[in-house]
Amino acid sequence: MSRAPTGGLSSWLTDQLRTAIADGRLPMGTRVPPGRVLAEELRVSRGVVTEAYRRLTEDGQLVARGRAGTFVAAAATSATPPPSPRSPLSPPSRTAFTHLPSHDVFDLLRASPARIDLTPGVPDLAAFPRSAWLRAERRVLDALDPAAFGYGDPRGAPPFRRAVADWLTRNRGIRVDADDVVIVTGVAQALDLVSRVLIDDGFDTIAVEDPGSLGVRQHLASRHLKTPPIPVDASGIRVDALRASNAPAVALTPAHQFPTGVVLDGSRRRELIKWAEDTGGIILEDDYDAEHRYDRPPVPAVRALLPEQVFYTGSVSKTLAPALRVGWLIAPRRYREAVVVAKRYADLGNAVLPQLVLTELMESGELERHLRMLRRRHRRRRDAMIEAIHTHLPQARIHGAAAGLHLMITFNADFRDTDLATAALEQGVKTQPLSWHHQLPNAPGLVLGYAAAPPTDSAQGIELIRRALHAVLTTATAAPRSNSSSPTWS
Repeated sequence: MSRAPTGGLSSWLTDQLRTAIADGRLPMGTRVPPGRVLAEELRVSRGVVTEAYRRLTEDGQLVARGRAGTFVAAAATSATPPPSPRSPLSPPSRTAFTHLPSHDVFDLLRASPARIDLTPGVPDLAAFPRSAWLRAERRVLDALDPAAFGYGDPRGAPPFRRAVADWLTRNRGIRVDADDVVIVTGVAQALDLVSRVLIDDGFDTIAVEDPGSLGVRQHLASRHLKTPPIPVDASGIRVDALRASNAPAVALTPAHQFPTGVVLDGSRRRELIKWAEDTGGIILEDDYDAEHRYDRPPVPAVRALLPEQVFYTGSVSKTLAPALRVGWLIAPRRYREAVVVAKRYADLGNAVLPQLVLTELMESGELERHLRMLRRRHRRRRDAMIEAIHTHLPQARIHGAAAGLHLMITFNADFRDTDLATAALEQGVKTQPLSWHHQLPNAPGLVLGYAAAPPTDSAQGIELIRRALHAVLTTATAAPRSNSSSPTWS
C-alpha cells in the first residue's frame, strides 16, 4: 500500500487485483481473502476492499458464493496488456483476409479467438446461479424415484412441461397445457423439427426477416428450404412484402427483432394475423430473449393471439446458459403429434435431470429472482457500452437498446462491414458484421453483444473498434463498394 496514491485507494486496489488475475497470480477458481481479513493485512478500511470487490464482481471477474466466499470467476485483461508474440491461434493479420472468398472470411471471423468477445446472443455466464442450481439438484435427487432414471416421455418430463406452461402463461400471455409443450435442446432443434414437419406437409419455402438471424437461415437452408428475405423497418416485418412473396410460412422474432431490436407494433400484428387468416400461412415465432427488457413493458407473444397457426419456441439459453441445451416448442394442434414423432426419432427426449432442476428453480421463484438480478447487471453493461459508443464512435447510430442482450450500430459511410470486423479482430475484438444477417443491400454496421462482457472490456473493445474503423476508412478506395460480402444462403 506504500505505492498507492493519496486518495483513490479502492481504484488502486481494483487495478492491482485485476492485474493479478490477468497475469495468472490469481487464477480462475481462486478464493480471495475475506474483505475484513484483506483490510487488516493492508491496513485500510474495510470499505476500500468492499468497493474493490464490488467493482470486480460487476465486471464479472469475481463471484460471491455466499458463505463459501468470493472467487475469481473469469480471466481478466490488464488495462495495458503487454504485446505477445503471434501464436498459431492468434487472429491472422488483416492482409490474410484480403483475397479470401466470403465463406472463408465467415469461418475465420466466427472461429478465431479474441481477447474481448462482443459476439451477440450470450448472457452474463459468470452470473450463473451455481449455488441455487446445486441446492435444487440435491432436492431433486433426494426425492427422485429410481424409475425416473430410465427412458422418459420424448415430449419431456411432465413436471417441467407443467412448469413451462405456467411460466409462459405468467410471462408471455400464452395459455397452454403441459400436453402442448415439447421440450427440445434449444431453438436450433425446434427449427429443425418444425422444418421436418412442414416439409412433410408440402412446404418448400419459409420467408425470413431481413435483416434477420444468419443462424436461422443456416438451419432452414440445411433442410433445403428456400428463404426469401422480407424487409424489416421501424415497425417490424413488412407484411405487404410478405404477401407479395407468396411464401406459405415465415420465421419471426416479433418481441425483439434480431438484430435491429424493433418490436412488431400493433398495426403490423393485425396485418400479420390477417395475412395468416387469409392465406392459411404458418408463423415460426422465436421468442429468444423476451425476458430481457429494460426501458419498455413486455409485449405479448403472437402465439397468444393466433394459437392454431403459430409454432412458438423459446429456451433458457439467454436466461441461464446456452450450455444447458434446454428449450421448448409449442405447435399448432394439427402438427402436435408429428412434432412429437420427429422429436422421438431425433433423440428419444432431453435429459430428465436438468429439466427437474429447472422445475425446482421455476416453482421456487429462484429463476424469477435470478432474472431480476440479471436485468440489473445487463442494463449496467448495456449503458456502459452505449456510453463507450457515444465517446469513441459518435458517428454510429445505435439500434435496439430497449431490450435484449445486444446492440446494432450502423454507419453512414462507404465501406464493407466485414472489413471492419476483420480489422477489429486483429485488434483483439470479436463481433459480427451486420451484412451477415442481410440478404438485401444494407448500410454497413456491427452487431455487438454486451451482456457477457464486463464493462471495462466493453469500453476497451469499442475503443479498439474505433481504431479499426479509422484504419478501414483510411484504406478504403474512393470507388463505391457493395456491402455484400456475407455468406450466401438460398
